[in-house]
Amino acid sequence: MLGFMDYIQRAFYDATHWNIDNSYGSLTATAQNLLDFDTPRGLRLNVSSLASPQMGTSYAVGTVGLVDGSISYLYSSLPLSKSSKSTEIQLEEVIQGYRHLQDLRTPDQSWWWERWQGGRRTDRKNTLMYGRMFLPRGTLEALYLRRISPTRQLRLSCVSDSALNNGGTVLGLVQNDHGKYCTEYLYSTDSGLCGIRGLYNFGPDPRIAAQDQESDDMREPVHGRFSAGAELYYGILNKSGGASLGLRFTTLPQHAGFPYTMTLTLNPLMGNLSSTYAVKAGRNLALCSRFNFNFYSYESDFQLGCELWRRQVPNDADIAWAKNKIRPEWIDGSASPTDDVSGVLKARVDQDWRIGLLWEGRFKEMLFTLGGLIDLKRRERIVGAIGVEFQYSS
Repeated sequence: MLGFMDYIQRAFYDATHWNIDNSYGSLTATAQNLLDFDTPRGLRLNVSSLASPQMGTSYAVGTVGLVDGSISYLYSSLPLSKSSKSTEIQLEEVIQGYRHLQDLRTPDQSWWWERWQGGRRTDRKNTLMYGRMFLPRGTLEALYLRRISPTRQLRLSCVSDSALNNGGTVLGLVQNDHGKYCTEYLYSTDSGLCGIRGLYNFGPDPRIAAQDQESDDMREPVHGRFSAGAELYYGILNKSGGASLGLRFTTLPQHAGFPYTMTLTLNPLMGNLSSTYAVKAGRNLALCSRFNFNFYSYESDFQLGCELWRRQVPNDADIAWAKNKIRPEWIDGSASPTDDVSGVLKARVDQDWRIGLLWEGRFKEMLFTLGGLIDLKRRERIVGAIGVEFQYSS
């Protein structure tokens, strides 16, 4: 489940029309949501508040070993209208499950962002700033996010910790999203790492104006999107580099059957090959598998995962969905407020019979995450870490 500050950052992306899915870093986001979910350890409580549309605070305390916690503050130059109360937040917006990718949107024109008053430009570039201190260690982390233009974004991430080399590290990332393709340039002070990565989407170009294309009546609807990407990086100080390639095919809202996503990634230097397949097998059920193989060592591993949503709707709604395969209001996100989610169960298992379980939902006025790990091969201690996390926000 997304933390409160991550939820507010998503609200900032939405308000500034930034597509977080159109990037090489999110190529395998669907499989990661279904297979790589974190299970809480011990008891943790998060209390947060959006005191104004531009200011947010969050406090967390946990009981893993010694009592630990964190204090967070966030500022957005753009007022955010997202609901911040834990009693009103839609669970679909904070629970990370199967990702339904939408059609690529046309980037905003530069002049749309201009504001004039008395013959002078008064508009400012939208900015988000976030900081968190971990207690009792005193570790600091910060984020500076700035929308430079409708197609460009600057992201600076900083960490200050005495355990790190030079006492901390800074990661700078310049992101360019042109709809049809995106590019990212990064630099990290840790080993002087420089990198570039990009993603290209095959098919129609959203930048082409509608009047320059065929009419909607004559144009064949697009049911899926094929994307290809790559990344290159090199550490100046340690004189080592790396590269990876990735492919993805996903269905779009116009697809008449069950939504699914397939990915294939390759790291040629390390010899790692990974393939994933995720499908929305029902209105409330998603399944995913991942196979990893190393063609240098011939080692491999396999994982299966699923998520099962619980909704406060009559059973005949599920029957209607099965008959129609796809409900339009479910795809475009315009489901009625009464069609609410009460919780979701996630599970994963690998070839060594290590099982992860997670239940996320709402209890009274709080959001909660309950999970644990099970290792069937460790007979002396089958049940591993178990934890529960509560989130309350106002």
